Amino acid sequence: MSALATAMLRLGDEVTGADRNLNTPNIRFLTGLGVKCFPDDGSGIDAKTDEVVVSTAIEQTNPGIAKAQDMGIEITHRARALAEVLSGYRLVAVVGTCGKSTVTAMLGHILAECGLDPMCVNGANTIGWEGAVRYGEGEYAVAEVDESDKSLVAFHPYAAVVTNSSTDHYSKEEMDEVFDAFVKDVKGPVVDGRKDQGEMAVNAPGRHNRNNAYLAYKMAVALGCDEAKARAALATFRGVERRLQRYGEKVYDDYAHNPEKLKAMWTTVKESHPGGICVVWRPHGYGPLRKMLEGLAAMFNETMGPDDRLLLLPVYDAGGTARRDVNAGDLAAKVPGAITVRDLDEAFEWIKAHEFAAYVTCGARDPELPELARRIADEKAG
Repeated sequence: MSALATAMLRLGDEVTGADRNLNTPNIRFLTGLGVKCFPDDGSGIDAKTDEVVVSTAIEQTNPGIAKAQDMGIEITHRARALAEVLSGYRLVAVVGTCGKSTVTAMLGHILAECGLDPMCVNGANTIGWEGAVRYGEGEYAVAEVDESDKSLVAFHPYAAVVTNSSTDHYSKEEMDEVFDAFVKDVKGPVVDGRKDQGEMAVNAPGRHNRNNAYLAYKMAVALGCDEAKARAALATFRGVERRLQRYGEKVYDDYAHNPEKLKAMWTTVKESHPGGICVVWRPHGYGPLRKMLEGLAAMFNETMGPDDRLLLLPVYDAGGTARRDVNAGDLAAKVPGAITVRDLDEAFEWIKAHEFAAYVTCGARDPELPELARRIADEKAG
């Protein structure tokens, strides 16, 4: 939503916002751009409001929705709003279970370095961009398109990249059906990582990033980029925030939140730090944890070494009407070597007393995880 707000602002709209928590890095970023942000109580909606844009996470009982309905103000889902914002460009949509943000950033960087000046809207803040957005006036737009609520049907892109498919919000079989239907009517080039995998050298660690680089490179060339210039651009790619973002010599922060992403993170860190590693992970929702519980347990038991430790934080609770009948303790009971901690401070105190070759904080929603990584890096630097 913050990326959408930034893109709309840069394309000339007046934008305001509302959130349950006004003290987060994204809200502070938007405020710095001049976006006025209100509490999530409907107070930001008035007679000057033309349209209210919402995500799937917002319940119909939300006071802002209720107020907009009472005032007859149009309510638009974020996917349709993004599709409208980018309608003046030839859209290259990046979909898939894992790697979307990184491929979007890599592809946008390559196209920019090759002189195509793309408009880019990512799902993660990208180093060198304005948050998650790169403003461009070329013919192409590159956007990460979300599959978690199947809202990708709002888009009709010129070209598409499918990074991969695995169980996350839905089963692998259901996701394959969604992605197959999405690319069926794409008129321009389609790069499908489910069928065509390769590796390209890139300035980012891990085999999964070499795979991501290959997909971005292949699409860039399909859009007309010179092969040599595209390869050279990958060598200058600076990365995506919270994708194995490094703090000091042996501390990382990562967005990993499902079995495939967590395994890729763990194995990549072990490549550089073959000793025991300590991972602090917060599940990002009750529903996802419930659905992935067995898969997570199997992955952790397969991936963790005898010298590794997993510190499990409680599920990140963003409010709302979620069923709260599962939590980190249910996963810890299935994973020898996992330890539950009450909060970030308890995790930090535990880490202060134990030495490992590397430390990783990870999870999809908690905005304080990067701050914990900084604290650990400062502690272990001494």
